[in-house]
Amino acid sequence: MAPTCLSEIEHRPWPIPRRPWIMRHTWDDLLFLHWAIPLESIRPLIPEPIAIDTFDGKAWIGLVPFRISYLRLRGLPRIPPSSFMELNVRIYVVRDGRPGVWFLSLDASSRLAVCFARAWYRLPYFPAHMSMTHDGDTIHFTSKRKRAMGGAFSCSYRPNGESIRPADWPLIRWLTERYCLYTTDQRGRLYCAEIHHIPWTLQNAEITLDTNDMLSPLGLPNPEGPPLAHFSKRLEAIVWAPRRLTAEKYTLDNQCHPAPPLIHRRA
Repeated sequence: MAPTCLSEIEHRPWPIPRRPWIMRHTWDDLLFLHWAIPLESIRPLIPEPIAIDTFDGKAWIGLVPFRISYLRLRGLPRIPPSSFMELNVRIYVVRDGRPGVWFLSLDASSRLAVCFARAWYRLPYFPAHMSMTHDGDTIHFTSKRKRAMGGAFSCSYRPNGESIRPADWPLIRWLTERYCLYTTDQRGRLYCAEIHHIPWTLQNAEITLDTNDMLSPLGLPNPEGPPLAHFSKRLEAIVWAPRRLTAEKYTLDNQCHPAPPLIHRRA
């Protein structure tokens, strides 16, 4: 059965790739937390040929906790684990006129998913102890990166108010409606992976942010002030295999990315 998200493609800023998609899943109980951040603080984390995208002259950083469900590769049944929790730290970039996401870190409760995403998508995933519980419409999410200093997060959140469509809110649309990610491998080669989903349906969110130590491992201070907070109950997405963009190599001033190799230790 074809993914239902393919029934709506007119909103995309560029056409869907002709190549077959390779993976589908849903993002459940997702929270967007966004802060404006000084551009000069994140410039060393991104290769120079990639431009940091800005809105009204401001760069933004996002923390996004959620659960991945119904994960499967194309043509195959669900693969274990087909459901796990994730927390990503992201900033927004643009290359050749195509805005996308650059992940500074991604924590997941599934070690198998961590190893797969590092090997295939060349993303800086880390294994973490995570929990997501529900108390009525309030969601409690906690994460602590395994065998690492820092990388702790704890937040409670709930939807508040009517649904909104990002198309009606320029900043929210700019932050959320992105259809590719960029990354580099250990040799500094640049890759892009295409993503597709229908337009987001969001709600404002009430949050209690108890712990946020996700930026210190990146050498960044915690942002000041309350974040923009938006909630999504569920969204289906499909993903294409990463594609190498050029034969050029890029260097980073900061060693946090590309992802350092996992060190396997006995418990």
